[in-house]
Amino acid sequence: MIRSSRPAMATLLYFMGAIMLGVYFTFAAVQGDYGVFKRAEIKAESRDLTVELASLNADVDRMENLTRRLSDTYLDLDLLDQQARDVLGMVRADEIIIR
Repeated sequence: MIRSSRPAMATLLYFMGAIMLGVYFTFAAVQGDYGVFKRAEIKAESRDLTVELASLNADVDRMENLTRRLSDTYLDLDLLDQQARDVLGMVRADEIIIR
């Protein structure tokens, strides 16, 4: 009896196709847009952005405090004096300037 190689070839092609699909989906699960590496990258970026947000919030709070201290309703004379010195370069008569 002579066996046909046709069923063996179909089985081989079937398993090769299944292996190729498995390799493709494994690669996509690791390297793809929604893969493991992308998730780790997004988490690291999220931590960096959280730290940057905290820094920016601290800057905003500081600026809001300075703005409130120079507002019409609440005037901090020491801060006003400091700002006038910085912006205008003014000094009092009883001060000594060291450079």
